[in-house]
Amino acid sequence: MAEIFGFFRQLIRGLRNEVLAGWRAMRHNSPSQIQFWLIALYIGVAAGFAAVGFRVAIGFLQENIYGASDKALHTRLAELHWGWVLLVPILGGLAVGILLWMFTSDGRTQNLANVIEGAALRDGRVDKRKGMLATLISLITLSTGGSTGREGPVVHLGAVISSWVSNLIRADGITARDLMGCAAAAAVSASFNAPIAGTIFALEVVLRHFAVHAFAPIVIASVAGTVVSRWQMGNVTEFILPVQNLSFYQELPAFLLLGLVCGMVAYALIKSIFVAEDIGDLIQENTGMPIWLRPAVSGAMLGMTAIWFPHIIGVGYETTSIALTGQVGFWVALTYVAVKVIAVAITFAGRMGGGIFSPSLMIGALTGLSFGYVATAIAPGVSGVETLYALAGMGAVAAAVLGAPISTTLIVFELTGDWQAGIAVMVSVSLASALTSRLVDRSFFLTQLERRGVHLADGPQAYLLATISTGRLMRVDGAENGASGTRCQELIDQGVFLPSDASLEQAMPMFENGTDLIPIVQMQDDGTPDLLGALFYIDALKAYNRALAETAREEHS
Repeated sequence: MAEIFGFFRQLIRGLRNEVLAGWRAMRHNSPSQIQFWLIALYIGVAAGFAAVGFRVAIGFLQENIYGASDKALHTRLAELHWGWVLLVPILGGLAVGILLWMFTSDGRTQNLANVIEGAALRDGRVDKRKGMLATLISLITLSTGGSTGREGPVVHLGAVISSWVSNLIRADGITARDLMGCAAAAAVSASFNAPIAGTIFALEVVLRHFAVHAFAPIVIASVAGTVVSRWQMGNVTEFILPVQNLSFYQELPAFLLLGLVCGMVAYALIKSIFVAEDIGDLIQENTGMPIWLRPAVSGAMLGMTAIWFPHIIGVGYETTSIALTGQVGFWVALTYVAVKVIAVAITFAGRMGGGIFSPSLMIGALTGLSFGYVATAIAPGVSGVETLYALAGMGAVAAAVLGAPISTTLIVFELTGDWQAGIAVMVSVSLASALTSRLVDRSFFLTQLERRGVHLADGPQAYLLATISTGRLMRVDGAENGASGTRCQELIDQGVFLPSDASLEQAMPMFENGTDLIPIVQMQDDGTPDLLGALFYIDALKAYNRALAETAREEHS
């Protein structure tokens, strides 16, 4: 008996040593493929629980504040006293404002655009502290009257998880980006019970490439997130559609026209958000409005609007459902579209957090339903049902806003469980996406980044320059292969120089003026430049070429 116990002790000790050795190796080297798939599985489970937890938390708060969760929230709001409908968004905005005032320097919260930026420019990482703050702010906003969505925050929360893991295992940029894709896929899959769409969303929106090496781990994470969601929430689709007789081939020109209409509606939504943000900035600058007050003012505007239009509150799935089942009339649907666009713009202008995907689904379904009423009235003999147009419109507006036609089409299919309407949805989605992408910088998120000076919309050839530091490439002053001190001083006197923390994004236009080198300096306290070295044009070109080659290798591996 003692020999048996001794054998098992040795076996357990050996297994423990193997695990510890594997952990040490993984921390100092890139994980092997099997290890990486296991990590992807763990991240998928963690992101799935985070997404489900975020959703449950919103429902819990809404139940305790309003007496109903999102599925019946708008009906419940119509029954509440108008004072409560007005007060809750104000208090929610005030809570958000206090958090922004206490924990941010500029009064801004992060969103999915920061996840996309982290994948492209931050070696697959996001700021974990700011990410958690953004999640908390979005939770408060969605629970107390904000008119945004829950999908962006759960993807951001998943990115926080993947960033923590990437730092823990000291992952390189490629590995960390793949892990971020795993987290994003699991979060979307768990939020929508849509594993196929979650996988494509991570590749299409977050990583913005379809590299084969990333596909398997992202699928594993996406399925893991879905399993967690179905275990907790059940295997149900988000929306239930009525049975339809889909003989719509003669209607394809109408769906083409619907795509163009939805593209314009998506552009109006995106443009209204940015205009509202600019107006909010202008008012805040001219009035000296404190950081903590701005979300509360937006909350007051939302509360006043919700007294007459309660459908603007929260994620909006109840209104989306009644649009998909044709339970609202033409003029009501049009009115709801206009008011919802205004409410979303007010929420974003108040810097209240949240996502854009759910609002775009609701606006798209209402737009499609309105269009369907017109189309079926013009040609009743060859038309199908209005709700099919609502389904196609839902996908078209969402795809155009997100700049994600493939994943959005799949999400619509998986949300509704109706795969027969594929042609109608794809036709409308393709035209809406093509039109809106020409009017903005590819998508809502990329336009957000462009407004911040982050140029991802034009591809790696544009944004990679911002990732390469001039200080890292410069030849030190006095080095054998360095530049002449006299030459550098002449250029400095002419104002041709850069600080050491500048990037090639600032350097390359200067090279186009004819110089073959740029002095790199450090500014002294008295404002005079102190020469550190020189950046040569040939070194800048070599570094840029290496970065492009590395990106191409990652995207085609």
